[in-house]
Amino acid sequence: MTPELAIASDRGATPLGGFNLTALRLEITRMLRNRRTLFFILVFPSAFFFIFGLSYKGARDAGDVPLAYIMISMAVYGAMVGNTSGGATVALERNLGWSRQLRLTPLHPLAYVSMKVLTSMALGLIAICGTFAVGAATGVHMGPSIWLMAGLSAWVCSFVFAAFGLFVGVLFPAENVMQFVGPLLAIMAIFGGVFIPLSQLPKGLQAFAKFTPMYGVGLLARAPLVGGATMWAVGSVVLWTLLFGIGAMILFKRDTARV
Repeated sequence: MTPELAIASDRGATPLGGFNLTALRLEITRMLRNRRTLFFILVFPSAFFFIFGLSYKGARDAGDVPLAYIMISMAVYGAMVGNTSGGATVALERNLGWSRQLRLTPLHPLAYVSMKVLTSMALGLIAICGTFAVGAATGVHMGPSIWLMAGLSAWVCSFVFAAFGLFVGVLFPAENVMQFVGPLLAIMAIFGGVFIPLSQLPKGLQAFAKFTPMYGVGLLARAPLVGGATMWAVGSVVLWTLLFGIGAMILFKRDTARV
């Protein structure tokens, strides 16, 4: 046992492994002070909603289904970026040596990861609420139950990207990891049926989209509006969450063992 681990062991265990609401609140507050993060989870999805929604402007008399469809898709994209950003902060903390300092404390790795995941989910919820607010202000009309279920589905299913953020954060210990992951998310959104409805993609890309991480998230989020939820979509969300989550935990434990 290294001297650092011996010191951590002597301090003993703490309730819930060191997880506490004060640390979680500080973590969320720190993320919300990042203007770049707020820009990508609030401004980008709303801007894309206006851009893509313009082509459906004449469909307002048809029940607003196209506009609502686009709004939900952009909310999903915002949640993707928000959740990934929250998890990817692990990379910055590793780069600065902060995560190494935390390992010298009684903070359990599971408590650390849990606070990161909850922070990511909070950012995803803010992105969804922000996009929905813009949609409501610009005339999107849906039943109250559809608003609630679509938002809840988008938020819960976007958990896969909280796991993805942790995975890339541990895999790439770079301060600017989101500068590389951000464009990747946009590309994944295009080929996963988030930016462009799957029905408008070529047959080959429609088949490919079913194997992407965002396919199930987008499909289940829009299901309260247009239906179409399938077991494949549910399985896609569960499978990708497990893959990213297990991968992140393996890398995190390997990284911890080096100290």
